[in-house]
Amino acid sequence: MIPLILFLFCVCVAIGTGLLVGFSDFRGMTIPNRYSLMVVGAFVCAFSVLSLTGREDVFSSLGSHLGGAGIMFAVTLWMFAAGMIGAGDSKIGTAFALWAGLAGLPVYLFSMALSGGVLGFLTLALRRWTVWPGAPEGSWVARAQRGESVVPYGIAIVFGAIFAFVFRGYVSPDVFVRILDGSSS
Repeated sequence: MIPLILFLFCVCVAIGTGLLVGFSDFRGMTIPNRYSLMVVGAFVCAFSVLSLTGREDVFSSLGSHLGGAGIMFAVTLWMFAAGMIGAGDSKIGTAFALWAGLAGLPVYLFSMALSGGVLGFLTLALRRWTVWPGAPEGSWVARAQRGESVVPYGIAIVFGAIFAFVFRGYVSPDVFVRILDGSSS
C-alpha cells in the first residue's frame, strides 16, 4: 500500500506543479526553476520507490526516461538559442519528458504542439481584439493585447504532460492495482 501512496503522491506533485507552471506562465510569462526541480524530484522518488519494491514495470527503463529527457533538452535548447521559447519552457519541458520517456514522447510532443497551436491562435485573436481591458500588467493577455507575439508555452507543455501521463497509464486504475498486487506479495 505504501508504494502506491508514494507513487500517487509523486504523480500529484508533478501534475500539481504543472498547474502552477501554467498559472505562472499565464500571469507573468515566467516559469520558476523550482517547478522543474519539483517535477524531476517527483519522478526520481516515484521511479526509485517502484524499482525498490519490484514494480519497475510501471515505468520504462531508466535509459528510456533519460533518453526522452535528453531528446527534449536538445530540441528545446536549440529552440531557446533560436529565441523561439524561453529557458523556463526548456527546463519544464525536459522535466516532464523525463516522466514521458521515449514511449510517451510522441504523445507528449503531439499534444504539446497541438495545445501550443491553439494558444498561438488565441494570441493572434488577443492582438486583434481587446477582450480583457483590465488584464494585469505583464500577463500574457496584457502583452498580447499590446501587440506582442507571446505565447505562454508552459501551458502547452503541461497539457502535453497530462496527455502523456494518461497515455503512460500513470493515472490508470490498472496501474494502481498492479502496484498494490506487487506490494502485497
